[in-house]
Amino acid sequence: MSTSPQEQLTSAPGAPPNGRWSGYSHLLAVRMKELQREPEVMFWVFAFPLLLALGLGIAFRNKPADVTSIAIVESPGAQSTLNLIQHSPQQSSIRAEVLAKPEALKGFRLGKYDLMVEGNSSGVHYLYDPARPESVLSRNEVDDALQVAAGRKDPVRTSATISSEPGSRYIDFLIPGLIGMNVMNAAMWGIGFALVDMRQRKLLKRYVATPMRRSDFLLALASSRLLLMLLEVGLLVGFGALVFHMRVLGSVFTILSIGAVGALGFAGLGLLTASRAQKIESVSGLINFVMMPMWIFSGVFFSYERFPAITQPFIKLLPLTALNDALRASILEGAPLATQLGRLLVLVVWGGVSFVLALRWFRWT
Repeated sequence: MSTSPQEQLTSAPGAPPNGRWSGYSHLLAVRMKELQREPEVMFWVFAFPLLLALGLGIAFRNKPADVTSIAIVESPGAQSTLNLIQHSPQQSSIRAEVLAKPEALKGFRLGKYDLMVEGNSSGVHYLYDPARPESVLSRNEVDDALQVAAGRKDPVRTSATISSEPGSRYIDFLIPGLIGMNVMNAAMWGIGFALVDMRQRKLLKRYVATPMRRSDFLLALASSRLLLMLLEVGLLVGFGALVFHMRVLGSVFTILSIGAVGALGFAGLGLLTASRAQKIESVSGLINFVMMPMWIFSGVFFSYERFPAITQPFIKLLPLTALNDALRASILEGAPLATQLGRLLVLVVWGGVSFVLALRWFRWT
């Protein structure tokens, strides 16, 4: 009776006994050694996210108040308008210049000025762009400054306090989003590029000729990202806590568990994306095609609640949205793992379905 190559290898004289997961463990060990020999991987996986968090954190942690830039059109009343603004309570947040109308209009069109102000016999005329939030805000701020400087009295006295407490700052919102984005990027780019490179060098063709189980090979490639994820998440959370005093309310186990599910989910997507690609250029386009919508819609740099309500159910089904929401709930609110099962299920479904399809459609030559 004939035996398979794997059975022959197992029963060879003097060979150590091989269990069901022996091939998988050897493949995983080989993959981790390959990563150790690629110093650029260490930079993009560990150093680059920290530099990104540092840069954005510095930019937004103590961001000064925005200055409104306006152009006042030259006219007989231009100087009096400028004087009113300069003597208003908002003078420190408004930068005004008197310019000829063509120059003012050109600066407004190019975005140099948020607002154009022109005085005439009937009062003051504003030119602003309703599609630019800063233009709308400038129009309201300048109008309020002119009205107050002209003698308007507000019947209600108000006051304001700037919120800078840890937990309510932009950097606290940003760090979990960067963690989620980095888990996605590392899994998809790391696996996609590795597979296509092996396919181009005919290594996959050699692998498939061995007694190796195909599922073990793909699972080892996917789970190699899991080990790196533990360090990635730990570094970013610790960096946010030490450098920006971010409050981490959730347990380490919960945060790492969420990151692990996210890493495996995106590893499945990475396998599926690279299952048929023959060239680096092809897989690059496919990976960008998959990730670009999530960069925009999944709330990495700003809340996805800004998008129309009709799109919210679809946005919440994206894997990066589920990962970011789960990380923010755990890190910023201390939510236990049991409350994140719905979001984790989204990641498991994406990863599981992608892995099965990748195993079915994978091209080894």
